[in-house]
Amino acid sequence: MSNQKQNNKGVAEGIKETAGAAFHTLHSALETTENVAMNAVDAAKNAANNLTGNGKGQRNHD
Repeated sequence: MSNQKQNNKGVAEGIKETAGAAFHTLHSALETTENVAMNAVDAAKNAANNLTGNGKGQRNHD
């Protein structure tokens, strides 16, 4: 019975480590997606500013 408990503990630890690794991978993927999305937003903002003349050094006459 002691060996069975030890085996169960080892399996549980393996599952825990696998879940932790999977969570870390998912978290990293989400951060990467967020960075890509924010870069796209920045690029769109810069393009809009360039088209409208509202970039740096330009006065907005509102």
